[in-house]
Amino acid sequence: MSLLGKMISRRNKKREMRRTKTEITQKLHKIKDRRRLTKEQKKEIQDFYISAIGKKIPLYGHEYFYSRNGIFSKYYIPSTLYLCDLLPKANNHHLTPFYTDKNFSELLFPGENVVHSILQNINGYYYYENEPVSEEEAILRCQNMNEVIIKPSRESKGNGVQLISVKDGVVDNDGTTIDQLFKKYKKNFLIQPRVHQHHDMAALNPTSLNTLRILSYRSGMEVLIIYAVVRIGRLNQVVDNQSAGGLSTTISPEGKLGKFSFGKVGSDNIEKTDTGIILEGYQIPSYDKVIDFVKRLHYRLPFLDIVGWDVAIEEDGNPILIEFNTKPGLSQSAFGSGMGEHTERIIRELWPRPNTRFPD
Repeated sequence: MSLLGKMISRRNKKREMRRTKTEITQKLHKIKDRRRLTKEQKKEIQDFYISAIGKKIPLYGHEYFYSRNGIFSKYYIPSTLYLCDLLPKANNHHLTPFYTDKNFSELLFPGENVVHSILQNINGYYYYENEPVSEEEAILRCQNMNEVIIKPSRESKGNGVQLISVKDGVVDNDGTTIDQLFKKYKKNFLIQPRVHQHHDMAALNPTSLNTLRILSYRSGMEVLIIYAVVRIGRLNQVVDNQSAGGLSTTISPEGKLGKFSFGKVGSDNIEKTDTGIILEGYQIPSYDKVIDFVKRLHYRLPFLDIVGWDVAIEEDGNPILIEFNTKPGLSQSAFGSGMGEHTERIIRELWPRPNTRFPD
């Protein structure tokens, strides 16, 4: 890389780090019962990071997560370190634009249980049941659909996800026509049938598809499960994303939920769902199947070593892939750590690698 290129890379990295730090510190100021780190805790954190990466780190991230859940851990990972260093060392940043498009999930995992797309819009081109069609033909074929999900095919954090039905070309929830709906989404979106979830998952909240977010890390021929959380929607909401108001609760290796769920700042330590289900000890069905499923899928992605998987559990107990994320966040509030028992190993393995997003 040229000297100018290196200068631009460093500048962009600093800008991204400032933006990320600002987001976390703003959230930290909103927490009423803010916990301060002791001198001993600060020393424990810095000793670990000096040993792992050769330098100290900012401590606002540790204070933020400690304040939210009351759990101190030296293994919390600052968002700036994770997003600007670890993630682009684990995943090839130049290839992620392809992988982030949900329209290609079925192609990447042939023979696996992946939610099917009835209609796809890829860069403005339409495909109906995997066959190329004109916009006029796409509109004609979507005149009547019962309970389907329409959503952007690229990362949207739950924005734009709608459950709709269409009769004679008119969308039921707002009276727009199907062609008006397509114009609203412009391009890069898809339509999928609604997944009917296991009754134990629906009990958590019946209006949303309550998914498991599994974060996995590939190290050679081994796939490690970093953590698992369940994401639960709020009453009458369709999406379960925490950023969209949903809740997340950690899942033990045995598939049981933790005591508390975490949502947006200010809605922490919730012990029951909106439907009255007590979280602590609640058993997730077919959890072993989900873990085996995720590990099997991760081997299909050789350019991505950290992947966030959104998996639902169907009525028959089988896991189905809803989508996967190449830039997954760390659910450190719910999980109570950075990458748990694997934190030190993963950091030490990734740190010597080249940064594919901000090359030195």
